[in-house]
Amino acid sequence: MTADEVAPEGVDISTPSVARVYDFMVGGKDHFAIDRMVAQRALEIMPDAQEAGRACRAFLRRAVRYLAADAGVRQFLDIGSGLPTETNVHQVAHDVDPAAKVVYVDNDPTVLVHGRALLADDSTSTLIEADVRSPQTILEHPVVREHLDLGEPIGLLLFSILHHVNDDEDPAGIAATLRDALAPGSHLAIIHFWDPAEEHPETSAKVRDAERLFNETLGTGRWRSRQEITTFFGDFEMVSPGLVPLAEWRPDTEIPAEQKESYHTMLGGVARKSA
Repeated sequence: MTADEVAPEGVDISTPSVARVYDFMVGGKDHFAIDRMVAQRALEIMPDAQEAGRACRAFLRRAVRYLAADAGVRQFLDIGSGLPTETNVHQVAHDVDPAAKVVYVDNDPTVLVHGRALLADDSTSTLIEADVRSPQTILEHPVVREHLDLGEPIGLLLFSILHHVNDDEDPAGIAATLRDALAPGSHLAIIHFWDPAEEHPETSAKVRDAERLFNETLGTGRWRSRQEITTFFGDFEMVSPGLVPLAEWRPDTEIPAEQKESYHTMLGGVARKSA
């Protein structure tokens, strides 16, 4: 923490924040010295981490655009939304339908301050304070019930959140509770840290080092196998091209071969709940 850093009331800048570390990685401005220190240590292990962060935002844009434009989704529940950036879920959805509704969910004080300021004049989008580890609380939250109709299709977004739920906190059970509450025609979109194991053994060694760093500094962070991540979709039907490195999910342009290696630490996918 530097002498000139001033935080909003209730925000602890002596301890690193997952949301603020991500904000640094995607080129945001809402982070502090302690967050940058953790991010720089991560970059020493995985120099392409910032590129992966930008890939997350690009995947968000493509996935939400697909849900709104192609799948006809008009309601979104974004859990673990993180700090606002240059392109947010409601902005992408509103490009398709200005009446699309979005409920953001987060429990980070910095996110709550900045998110509420961003959405102050937006009647279709709102932000609630809640924790993904209490999925039923989210589903029963009065603001969620007011803004979203759970009897109609919803786009459930779990971007970079389940990998911050430890194994003993039952991430599969959390995902199942949320899936079960969705109406047919709903979609689930996930971004998750990926341990490529035998597919890319050198990268796998790096992500194990990154996992140790995240748990030492942030208290959470699990790089899971492809099969482990697949289970979070349950019996939902995967949308083509399935669960893939982020840049390979319906890219806007062709991906240069030399860039593909940098995306072997995260997977993303979208799946649909059938009738």
